[in-house]
Amino acid sequence: MIVEVMVANDSVEKRLFRRDVLTRLASRVCSGEMSGAEDAAVVEVSVLFCDDDRIRELNKAYRDKDTATDVLSFEQAGSPDPRTRILGDIVISLETVVNRNDGNRSRMRDDVRLLFCHGMLHLLGFDHATAATRTVMNEKQAQYLGVPIPAAWRTDS
Repeated sequence: MIVEVMVANDSVEKRLFRRDVLTRLASRVCSGEMSGAEDAAVVEVSVLFCDDDRIRELNKAYRDKDTATDVLSFEQAGSPDPRTRILGDIVISLETVVNRNDGNRSRMRDDVRLLFCHGMLHLLGFDHATAATRTVMNEKQAQYLGVPIPAAWRTDS
């Protein structure tokens, strides 16, 4: 399966992600979570990097929460090509990433990868509404990011 990641950056923040790194991460997640269950030759996901004002608008419009957040995900249904599965869209506020990492670019890049992985898992049907589902999601994020479990979950968001 080929995983395609389409990226748009509407944020004033730049150089906090690399498309190839996100594509490899998306491929790992899809390979681990979609193995044997999909006939799709191509899996597509879109990611929009934005600032707090934009993600707040989306959070208000789609979740009725009038506040900025770090990541949103929107699943998509259907595709004009049966060999292509469009997973959906991930929106990440780089402004939030910058603000909570005190200017440390390495931590900011790690945070972007964590939020992207988190969004990917949501697109594949995972949630963290209960302690049990939060544990599963945390373990999967640690696995796909190659980090210890405590580093795979934001406790301040």
